[in-house]
This record gives sequence, structure tokens and C-alpha cells, in this order.
Amino acid sequence: MSQDRSHSTTDHAHEDGAEYVTFRIAKQMFGIHVLQVQDILNHCKTTRIPLAPPEIAGSLNLRGRIVTAIDVRLRLGLPPRASEQTPMSIVVENDGELYSLMVDSVGEVLPLTNGSWERNPPTLDPRLREYSEGIYRLEGELLVVLDVNRLLDYGGLKAA
Repeated sequence: MSQDRSHSTTDHAHEDGAEYVTFRIAKQMFGIHVLQVQDILNHCKTTRIPLAPPEIAGSLNLRGRIVTAIDVRLRLGLPPRASEQTPMSIVVENDGELYSLMVDSVGEVLPLTNGSWERNPPTLDPRLREYSEGIYRLEGELLVVLDVNRLLDYGGLKAA
């Protein structure tokens, strides 16, 4: 029996006590709703996919399932990470497929209340706004909530 996980993070953004797995890319903190996260991995060896867009880092085998690895840094239009920086991966399921979202580092699970959630402000970087559902203003920094559906949507076609 398959579970429909095609909902966007907007469905969760207004729940009291929603929890987000936090991670960093280029010093910016992001979050994905905890219910979308299947696994957290240290860097895994990926196999390059010929003719794939540059942000698709390749595929990997996770317990017998083929997982498409997406370099979120490149997907957001940011410069590539330094070669000495080892990425971590957040494995998410979207439309029955697994995707490994490669990020700079993974933080903690943060419980946040709907009272501190805001729609994307006009001052948010357009590259982030395109894939963001909204933000949380935390002490001293912004948490940008990523919409996994939009992140994995390549012009109406899902990634690999």
C-alpha cells in the first residue's frame, strides 16, 4: 500500500508543533518537514548519469533502491561546494521515488509553531523564493522552508 506524499510543505506550515529537519547550504539555514525525510546519510558515492542536468549529481544504491542524488546547492543556483567539503544527504520520498538531497551539513530537528511562520518576504533572494514555502524568523537568522515538490520539479517533469 503506497502512501500519498505528494503534499507540499504548505500543508504542514500551519500545524501547531510542526517539526523540521534543519540543514545548511552556503551558511543559510533551511528546513524540510520531518515527515518528508526518510533518512540522513553521510556522503555516499554516486554514479554519474549521462546527459543529466549539472545539479543531478548521479544515482546511488540505498538498501537495494536506486536513489537520484540532487546537489541542492547547484539547484538553488549557488556556486559549487569546495572540493574539500564533504556533503551530507537528506533522503526524501516524492511521488513514490527516493531522492538524496545533497547539502553542506545537517542540523537538528526543530519544533516550530505556526505563529512564527511567514510567507516569503519580498527581500528573500529570488533563487531561494522559487523553492521556498515560507520562512521562520529564529533568533539571529532565517529558516527557509523548502518545498520538496518544487525543488524536484523540472519543468513539470520530476527529476530523473
